[in-house]
Amino acid sequence: MSKEKLLQSIEEKYEELGVPVEAMLEGLLWSKPITYWDYIQTDALLGLQIPRTTQPDEMVFIMYHQVNELLFKMVLWEIDQVAKANTITAEKFAKHLMRISRYFDMLSSSFSVMADGMDVEQYLKFRNTLTPASGFQSAQYRKVEFASTELINLIDARFRDTIDRSSSFKHAYDHLYWQAAGKNYTTGQKTTLLSLFEKKYMGEFIDFMEDYNDCNLSSKFKQLPESVQKSEELVKAMRHYDYTVNVKWVMAHYDAAGKYLGGDDTALEATGGSNWRKYLHPKYQRRIFFPYLWSADELKNWGTF
Repeated sequence: MSKEKLLQSIEEKYEELGVPVEAMLEGLLWSKPITYWDYIQTDALLGLQIPRTTQPDEMVFIMYHQVNELLFKMVLWEIDQVAKANTITAEKFAKHLMRISRYFDMLSSSFSVMADGMDVEQYLKFRNTLTPASGFQSAQYRKVEFASTELINLIDARFRDTIDRSSSFKHAYDHLYWQAAGKNYTTGQKTTLLSLFEKKYMGEFIDFMEDYNDCNLSSKFKQLPESVQKSEELVKAMRHYDYTVNVKWVMAHYDAAGKYLGGDDTALEATGGSNWRKYLHPKYQRRIFFPYLWSADELKNWGTF
């Protein structure tokens, strides 16, 4: 583009915004040049790691989880490119699903950072200072779930018959599968882990659940023309995303936890107090975003193939 056309385009842009182009140009005259550290906010980012103990490997633990949260934010950003779109093609849908899957591929492979990057002795010392905090309390991860599938697929399997489209969002929330890690359904007693989590996020979660009730990834898929739903590329991307998030990533977490917390008979409780071996394993969770895209045999053996 020539200099004259470029200036004309700039003038037209700022006229539409109602901003005098002279004011914008004068602002450029006095602005400082952008630098990498200003743009990325490096100093602020590197100042967010605050250990609570004297154990050096706690820094690995903190930074690893902060990286996870950044990736969850990237996932939510990509989901919205589909969920909030007025119209969507099979190609665009599949493209964003594969981006999200690659983020979860990174998350899955990254568990070796913790599994091989921390001394067990150090971990068992600093983990006690984290109680009752837990990765269970990642609000962004819960939002990824809400934005991916219909609520019925996130309900504890024991209570799915009590939930339908007429149920309140609060009733559905009270019976989500992950509530089992922090609540005794017989007594209704909640752990400190769950109580603190709900005090911070429950209202936000219920609003989020309502917001994505009809535009989550599964609902958006079902809104597509039948011919588009049969796109091999899209179906493959949907299945890949479902398996990557709900089996591959979960099992990587499960295996990493086993190194530090022990085997079936000797396993320590998670810092939040849950029976993590049953809470984490996909064959118990039965969390499947797109069950209609899997065969009866695949559903029966979920988490074991």
